[in-house]
Amino acid sequence: MAFHIVLVEPEIPANTGNIARTCAATGAHLHLVRPLGFNTDDKTLKRAGLDYWYAVHIEYHDSFQEVLDANPGGRFFYASTRASKVYSDFTFQDGDFFVFGKETKGLPAELLEANPDTSIRMPMTDKVRSMNLSNSAAIILFEALRQNRFPGMA
Repeated sequence: MAFHIVLVEPEIPANTGNIARTCAATGAHLHLVRPLGFNTDDKTLKRAGLDYWYAVHIEYHDSFQEVLDANPGGRFFYASTRASKVYSDFTFQDGDFFVFGKETKGLPAELLEANPDTSIRMPMTDKVRSMNLSNSAAIILFEALRQNRFPGMA
């Protein structure tokens, strides 16, 4: 089994490339939900992922509902600055899905309102609106990996 990073309509190729590299390094699966704000052969995307693309388990989806339908019974956590619960207060399990929205808008309000018990945030000062998407994905993923004693990693 593996953790899953779901990017809903990502807009910045370098963020997605960085997350892909993190997934390659950790064994996490990457799910990209269209529409994407870039072409998947974008040089910035490829450069950020370096030569690790062969090691990334990546799936493309036409909607977030498609991700849900393909993974019935999956545990989904929704990352947002608008969430009230802090990510480190949860106990994560191998196989969990961490869902992130587009860089300019985040996840839709309806999705967060429908999932208040599994919407998570990272504490931060009021000097910024949000953390960088690739940093946020790495922070939450590594907390989940730490809790599970870094399964499959040396």
